[in-house]
Amino acid sequence: MQTEPHIQPTHLPHQPPILCIVGPTGAGKTHLAMALAEHARLLGKTVEIISMDSALVYRGLDIGSAKPSKAEQAAVQHHLIDILEPTESYSAARFANDAKRLCIEIRGRGNIPIVVGGTMLYWRAWAHGLSSLPPANSEIRARLDEQGKFIGWPAMHAELAKVDPVTAARLQANDSQRVQRALEVYEITGKPMSELLADAPSEDGREGSAIPEWINLVSLEPSDRSRLHQNLEKRFDEMLAGRFIEEVQTLKSNPNLHADLPAIRSVGYRQVWEYLDGLSDWEQMRYKALAATRQLGKRQLTWLRAISGRNTFDPFNPSELEQALEYCKRGLIQ
Repeated sequence: MQTEPHIQPTHLPHQPPILCIVGPTGAGKTHLAMALAEHARLLGKTVEIISMDSALVYRGLDIGSAKPSKAEQAAVQHHLIDILEPTESYSAARFANDAKRLCIEIRGRGNIPIVVGGTMLYWRAWAHGLSSLPPANSEIRARLDEQGKFIGWPAMHAELAKVDPVTAARLQANDSQRVQRALEVYEITGKPMSELLADAPSEDGREGSAIPEWINLVSLEPSDRSRLHQNLEKRFDEMLAGRFIEEVQTLKSNPNLHADLPAIRSVGYRQVWEYLDGLSDWEQMRYKALAATRQLGKRQLTWLRAISGRNTFDPFNPSELEQALEYCKRGLIQ
């Protein structure tokens, strides 16, 4: 049986720790990174940003993913953006390898890498490695997808509960992606995912691992959740006004794309896709998308709060945001 390799950390001796900016969606991570890049430029240094975001890897997913603008990408070199077609899939293990390679290459050019994003499974793989679970099996995955469409994902969740009650208990019944993965792992190995993970690092990474010494983790965590929700609502409405619907219509015009692909499962895209399929009206689509965005932010904060030793700043507090900027400046160039 083939397994995904256990990713080893990026040990770069005699170098300062790599700055990594994390936080929930809408917390201002890109804004902080761009400010740091400008500060470095004034000092005669060059920053290159490594995106740690599962949606930004896809070409054509621009508006709904809040992808850095063309001007931002022209001003500062960004990596791991627009590297795949939405028909393809990307993994945490692949991100870990790509990020390690890029950190070494960027430093080899005499430049400064900054890792920026909120896909926390990617963080886990890069910082600590992943457990040895089997890789995806396209044949089994396609069959499970068809079965899920036929009987519904709550029924698939019930099937998972029969063979792996521990994993089923921590998953939502309609979480098709994770239910499918757990069933796939069981079918490939004959063992529950929970058993395979029992003696290995957690796949969801929430056991509170300390930060490796080669990473300087800066976490933007808003204390005012309602303010974050207001900002996310405003941002989504701006996306809708900014041709987000047309963007998803363009994606739907590609006959190779469908609603079960990882790219189309991205928050916002799934809800607009369903709207265009006539499965919801405008208000239902907007409500579901905002709810999914809030849930994403909540999951990201849950991950972050389990990481000990992180440097935390409230981006909605002007004095703390200034402190975050000054802290990152000090750690940027040593």
